[in-house]
Parts: sequence; C-alpha cells; structure tokens
Amino acid sequence: MNALKNKVQLIGNLGQDPEIVNLENGSKLAKFSIATSENYKNAQGEKVEDTQWHNIVAWGKTAEIVENYLVKGKQVAVEGKLVHRSYETKEGEKRYITEVRCNELLMLGK
Repeated sequence: MNALKNKVQLIGNLGQDPEIVNLENGSKLAKFSIATSENYKNAQGEKVEDTQWHNIVAWGKTAEIVENYLVKGKQVAVEGKLVHRSYETKEGEKRYITEVRCNELLMLGK
C-alpha cells in the first residue's frame, strides 16, 4: 500500500516542446507540460470542456527519452509522484510550484 501514497497517472498532450537541461554532473533534466481535458454537461445542459495543465519533470534516462522523442502535441501517459517546491525569482519573489516527478513514460498515438 506504500506505493499508492503519492502516485499520479496522467494521459495528455504536450503543450510545447520539452525544455532540456544538461546538468554539470552529465545527467539530464527534462521539463514539459501536458494538458488533460474532461467533458461534462453543466446545469443548463451545455457541453463544457475543462482543460487542466500539469508541469512534468523527468531525470536521467527518462529525460533522454523525452529529449529524443517528445514534441509539442504528442500524446503521452505519465506516471510519477506529486512534488511541491518553492523557489525565488531574480527579483526576490518567492514562488510555489507543483510538479509531477515522472518515473515512467509511455508514448501514445502515432
């Protein structure tokens, strides 16, 4: 049951080409976002599409796969864990971000 404590599974489409960062130790970091959409009918019976954007980060071999195969619009399935962190901008503002740290990646579609 421990494996289910912080587990995220998403299927969505990349909103832009991934950002790849080559780290000093030789490993890679890939950052990208995917959109997930749901359709439902509101109280008036109108069809509504709700799109959510999710920030994804991948490290090491997974980041290399992202770099070589993923582009804007590509549909992917992502599995990982939810991570909350904060950072400071150049202007000294504190910002908070929620990301999915990707453990597994499956390319879908053509």
